[in-house]
Amino acid sequence: MTANAVHSADGINLSLIEFWQQPLDVRHTDFAKLRSLRRPPYFLEPESPFSTPGGGYYAFVSHADVAEASRQPDLFSSANGATSIEDLPTEFNEYFGSMINMDDPRHARLRRIVSRAFTPKMIKKFEDDVQRTAATIVDDLLAGGPCDFVQQVSARLPLKIICEMMGIGDEHYDMVLRNTNIILSGSDTEFISENLDEAVTQLLGAGKELADLVIDQATARQQHPGEDLISALATANIDGEQLTPAELGSFFVLLVVAGNETTRTAISHALNLLTEHPDQRDLLLADLEGRLPAAVEEIVRYVSPVIWMRRTVTRDCTLNDHEYHEGDKAVLFYWAANRDELVFDHPDRFDIARTPNPHVGFGAAGPHFCLGAHLARREITAMLRELLTRVPTIRAAAPPDRLASSFINGIKHLPCELG
Repeated sequence: MTANAVHSADGINLSLIEFWQQPLDVRHTDFAKLRSLRRPPYFLEPESPFSTPGGGYYAFVSHADVAEASRQPDLFSSANGATSIEDLPTEFNEYFGSMINMDDPRHARLRRIVSRAFTPKMIKKFEDDVQRTAATIVDDLLAGGPCDFVQQVSARLPLKIICEMMGIGDEHYDMVLRNTNIILSGSDTEFISENLDEAVTQLLGAGKELADLVIDQATARQQHPGEDLISALATANIDGEQLTPAELGSFFVLLVVAGNETTRTAISHALNLLTEHPDQRDLLLADLEGRLPAAVEEIVRYVSPVIWMRRTVTRDCTLNDHEYHEGDKAVLFYWAANRDELVFDHPDRFDIARTPNPHVGFGAAGPHFCLGAHLARREITAMLRELLTRVPTIRAAAPPDRLASSFINGIKHLPCELG
């Protein structure tokens, strides 16, 4: 607890919403101070109806700690919840996080079944859909003119692709977007009530509406399968194993929430970054095809769309010369690890030519590395290629309106002009 007291005196307390309401440069400076300790600081959890009295967590802010914990899921478990620092009921965690909140063998079973549904034929179809959808979005942008870039561009691409992948019709688009925003709202009252009881009701309702949608459609596809992911998952039989309706519904919640928000956040930040760094925009435009792959990786590193994931220590152990005890909580701050001075030269510099770039924007290597990383990279690449080829002068017209969240580095609104 001593470390917590010291950092509170320095004005750093990652558990307080006030910390996450500070400007980005202030937060990055504070994380740099924490990294300079070269040991994980300890923070008390904020008081809430869910938290254990006196509980707290270690903040893993170095690249080495995040990477090593990710490689050892037997020591740093996800089963007690990866997406909430507070201990929530297992059913709640799995309902909203599916296999993110599981350990092996249950995690391996789900990932094995789901991975087999992503056949080469299915992946090729996804890639064709991404390019076609990106082109349509830019068509609409050129026809409509200046707009909210998040609503008209960056939010549309990943959500449209996920719905098409699953075989979900356009008539459900608005409902899926609304419920996705609720689930990932953090403490942002634009999307969720500040009254705790009302917020919980909204969260549960959002998850149920999404899960019910895919379960209903899966029932129909079992009788009449199509060329879509719901059909593939509903009929998949891997060594006698199939997804239960509840598992399928929970996986869809994970896919539509994680797959949508990460890509939307990266694309939104990309426009803002290329506006704030015209030298990097010029460098990219000078050789778009040659520099785009590295630029996408740098955007993901610099932005870190998912700020953290939690783990729980399963037994007394030592990691990078620091002792941990069974039951300790560790929060893996990808956001801080991606600015680690021991790994990245000039980490606060946005450099689209950065190489190497061993960022952990999709998580670190291990069983929980993002299953959708390949698709996310394809979506970001396709959208930036289409935009910068056809509307090379597009730029942010005002500062971004940021999501009030410690979990997602989101942008809610970003006015743009076409130049």
